[in-house]
Amino acid sequence: MNIIVFIKQVPDTPEVAIDPDTGTLIREGVPSIINPFDENAIEEGLQLVEKHGGKVTIITMGPPQAEEALRQALAMGADEAILLCDRTFAGSDTLATSYALSRVIRKLGDFDLIICGKQAFDGDTAQVGPGLAEQLGIPQITYAIEVEVENKKLCVRRLLEDAFEVVETRLPALITVVKQINDPRHAGLRGVMKARKAQIPTWTAEDIDADPLRCGLNGSPTNVVRVFSPQREHEGEILEGDTKQVAQGLIERLREAKVL
Repeated sequence: MNIIVFIKQVPDTPEVAIDPDTGTLIREGVPSIINPFDENAIEEGLQLVEKHGGKVTIITMGPPQAEEALRQALAMGADEAILLCDRTFAGSDTLATSYALSRVIRKLGDFDLIICGKQAFDGDTAQVGPGLAEQLGIPQITYAIEVEVENKKLCVRRLLEDAFEVVETRLPALITVVKQINDPRHAGLRGVMKARKAQIPTWTAEDIDADPLRCGLNGSPTNVVRVFSPQREHEGEILEGDTKQVAQGLIERLREAKVL
């Protein structure tokens, strides 16, 4: 199987700065990790290749520092990695991101399965995976908790809010996975050493023949108007006295609020 896994490097802290001009996250110099859902995507790709043979290619779009995430994926056991890095992609929303990633797939050519994490921790939109499938015109199955492949047929058990759903389709296809699908492996020393020496190519917008008007802020129909932390005011009363007095006071307050 030729499996492609898309990952994203996300801030490893809730304290992130926002560019006041673009409304986007300032990622430079911020500690980062692989998006946790994407670790499950990597693991699922590795397990499928161990079972059926083939290779796993890891791809991410981001600044130069995102190469670190790719090396972590290689250390886990992935075969190849590609960094999509160009100022043209800066400020991309989910539509522009999906378009750019689709251009990478078209450059690579043949593939059997694309795996993405359910959503990214920093954006929480869960739109890039489905958007990528739409750009490529291939079937998509989201929220996968169990995956089986046989004779070019994909069978996926989906995790819904109050039930499970089993969906089948033909390959090539795209799936997004949830945390419960597996437990990501830890990289061994041999994998870490191999990843350090790996040559990771960097592709630009020109390399994938991407239309600049469909990338970055130019290709993003959505934009951030304002970013702020919600401020809530709370009013409370501390009841004093012994247990009986406090209980009686609480009952009186509840009756006044017409709760009792």
